[in-house]
Amino acid sequence: MASGAGDHSQAAMNVLREKVLTLDTVNPCVRRVEYAVRGPIVLRALELEAELRQGVKKPFTEVIRANVGDAQAMGQKPITFLRQVLALCIHPDLLNSPDFPEDAKRRAERILQACGGHSLGAYSISSGIQLIREDVAQYIERRDGGIPADPNNIFLSTGATDAIMTVLELLVTGEGRTRTGVLIPIPQYPLYSAALAELNAVQVDYYLDEERAWAVDVAELRRALRQARDHCRPRALCVINPGNPTGHVQTRECIEDMIRFAFEERLFLLADEVYQDNVYAEGSQFHSFKKVLMEMGPPYAAQQELASFHSISKGYMGECGFRGGYVEVVNMDAMVKQQLLKLRSVRLCPTMPGQVLLDMVVSPPAPSDPSFTQFQAERRAVLAELAAKAKLTEQVFNQAPGIRCNPVQGAMYSFPRVQLPPRAVRRAQDDHSAPHGEAAAPAGEAEAVPRQVHP
Repeated sequence: MASGAGDHSQAAMNVLREKVLTLDTVNPCVRRVEYAVRGPIVLRALELEAELRQGVKKPFTEVIRANVGDAQAMGQKPITFLRQVLALCIHPDLLNSPDFPEDAKRRAERILQACGGHSLGAYSISSGIQLIREDVAQYIERRDGGIPADPNNIFLSTGATDAIMTVLELLVTGEGRTRTGVLIPIPQYPLYSAALAELNAVQVDYYLDEERAWAVDVAELRRALRQARDHCRPRALCVINPGNPTGHVQTRECIEDMIRFAFEERLFLLADEVYQDNVYAEGSQFHSFKKVLMEMGPPYAAQQELASFHSISKGYMGECGFRGGYVEVVNMDAMVKQQLLKLRSVRLCPTMPGQVLLDMVVSPPAPSDPSFTQFQAERRAVLAELAAKAKLTEQVFNQAPGIRCNPVQGAMYSFPRVQLPPRAVRRAQDDHSAPHGEAAAPAGEAEAVPRQVHP
């Protein structure tokens, strides 16, 4: 009898059973997530690269990745001072080496003294090393002309993306028609659509005005908000400045209009400002939302809630892989800020190398430091090259028949409009290949298709 039971048990174990986790049982919010920046086109590019390495003959010899703003992958050189301090922090024995400048050694020692066990291998507190948060606060004060910044309102993060996700987690609530809606700019950086899908929030699109260099139109914001209130509860307004993927830089007047709109409509402001070092066009200037908000005075300065984000991934640094960033919160309820700290605690702490590099970015060498001259020269060279590429990209596009591109004022992208020839449109209509649910352009009319390109 025991033997029979064993045989039965063995037979049951040999029966192929359905997996616990299948595409039908996986979180439906995850299925809705789309992130084209690293989607099917990128996977196909990887396949092509592999085929080229294997000697498969193609009508091309290399694949150039233009899907993501990864500066160093495209040949940008790291800034020497940043890497010197990081190397010293990771391997403190190098502090005895004559190959490193004294100011880099002082900076490394200062940071190591603030680390648990004087080691970069220790956890920091969840909001980030206190010393570095203080340095970030001083950077924000300098940037904004002396407007105070409180280190207790600054949370370091694993890149800006991590901080953005955390703040969105705080905002998202409700079911059905009470689900949280977040206004995001179109064209947009796909992080926002992907994050909102994952969190089961509602994406509320507002369209930037291409004819006005991708400016924000308050009338368009009101249209988007009015229509959204029929099916969700809008609670936040997101802006990307300088713009990804449009390459625009919002004027101060435009920023003031957005702040007034957010205040009047009781919307939490999310300011993605990771490209604040990348401003190229003559007459364009970066204005932080924090600075404009404070200078607008009451009631805005004292009441409008704001979270602004920065990162080491872009700018002149391009240190994407080290994943460093921060969020500064303004006018956030004290109890909600405790909840933000709790969410950060679940993640334990931001990456330590990322925190070190962030500290170098917000407190670079002073004019009296040995590393100052080289640092400034390298920084200027990177930004000058990016500016030249931005101008070249715009010029080349506008010389091509059927393509029109606004001036690239900042960030690292252009967003040209492609006019499809009438014959191509007719061919698409004949082949029934127009996008499902969308009307094809009438025969003889050109179809405008914007596309994102990284300079």
